[in-house]
Amino acid sequence: MEKRKAEIIEILKKLLSPRAIVERNDIASRKFEGLPESRGVVFGTLAESTPIRLNGLKFNIELLGGHKTGYYLDQQVNYEEVARYAKGANVLDAFCFLGGFSLHAARAGATHVHGLDQSAEAVAAATENARENGLQDLSSFEAANVFDWLKAQTTTAPNEKVVPRYDLIILDPPSFTKNRASVPDALRGYKEIHLRALKLLKRTGILATFCCSHHVDAQNFEQVILEAAFDARRVLRKIATYSQSPDHPIIPTIPETEYLKGFAFSVAR
Repeated sequence: MEKRKAEIIEILKKLLSPRAIVERNDIASRKFEGLPESRGVVFGTLAESTPIRLNGLKFNIELLGGHKTGYYLDQQVNYEEVARYAKGANVLDAFCFLGGFSLHAARAGATHVHGLDQSAEAVAAATENARENGLQDLSSFEAANVFDWLKAQTTTAPNEKVVPRYDLIILDPPSFTKNRASVPDALRGYKEIHLRALKLLKRTGILATFCCSHHVDAQNFEQVILEAAFDARRVLRKIATYSQSPDHPIIPTIPETEYLKGFAFSVAR
């Protein structure tokens, strides 16, 4: 790709007549390949904020300063699939970023959606995106460390019990591991957030959860969820399996391409 970059840019210009072409090669894998990191506009001019429409909703994204390429398009299909469970639900969207799952759930008929993200900038952007779509009265966003927030919500005095209050909880964290050596730590992190989330989920609730690390395969990810359910004394019924959107192709001979996996579980008891 690097050797053919100039040719690719020319083809994109001819095919799409874009206002701008942005390069986001500021990732660790570039160093691994012995290539310099680079970020910038390689053609045309770019506004500070770029409006997009995703599944009919409006989002403003920063192509140069945002995560990855400014937005997580690999969840485009899953946004609508998970929103099917949101009608009439009180929803918690953990690691909400710009409000993708939150706003799809609110549009689908949730009574209220509360989004959490550690980035204050992401929370401000999600709040603005909700306003842009007329969903501000159905959603709220909070800047918080999700691990700390979940722990605070599920820590009780000796004679108290956690009161479950969410009908739908969505967990879509960033990758917890960048290499195989840290997989055990990542699995402990995944177990922790699922254990805490399950304690906040009502007996008839639904958990939609995702893992975007190719170092943690679907089998290990599902296993750690079941271990968390056992500790939370919950029996789960798997009702959906998710993957990345079709425009993120999976090549079986390159396992790293099948990186996004997810499940939806309903609480059986």
